[in-house]
Parts: sequence; structure tokens; C-alpha cells
Amino acid sequence: MSDPTTQASAAHRTALDRPQPVTIEVDGQRVCAYPGESLATALLAAGRRAVRTTASGARRAPYCNMGVCFECVVTVDDVPYQRSCLVRVRAGMRVRTGVAR
Repeated sequence: MSDPTTQASAAHRTALDRPQPVTIEVDGQRVCAYPGESLATALLAAGRRAVRTTASGARRAPYCNMGVCFECVVTVDDVPYQRSCLVRVRAGMRVRTGVAR
């Protein structure tokens, strides 16, 4: 009989494997991201802390990461006001940050 601890460790490592990265375009720049992760995660991982500004010029970033606060809205493939925390990364998507609400 095999050791259950070893089995759990192997299962945990497999759960952490990521798919091959894809390229998305963010404000005209190529960014590597992982398909299926949230766009907010990809933006944060790429060093994008603020994703939009308010009408008064205040910078905003992902806050709740569950679609409630609307602080992370961006334009995705020419569709404005997309909550980046709810949009899943897919190859070739075009993202524009800086959308004011």
C-alpha cells in the first residue's frame, strides 16, 4: 500500500501545473498570461497596478476580485466596461486600460 502523504503531495503538485502561456495585448504591449486565469490576475502579474482612472483622475485597481466593486473595468476587444476580475484570459485578446466610469 502506498503512502497517502506522498499521494496527496503528488495530487497537489498536479493541481498547480499551469497551461502554456498565451500572449494578450494590453495598451498596445504584448503581455504573457495563462489561459483561464482572470484578466485582473494577468494585469497584476504584469505589473499593472492601476487599470483605470476616475473622471477626477484618481487611479483605480482591482479591489474585490469578485465582480462587486467595478474598480477593475477595462475595455476588452473593443467592448468597454468589462470587469477584469470576471473576464478569463484567452489568446489574442486586446485590452485597453484607463477607462473612466
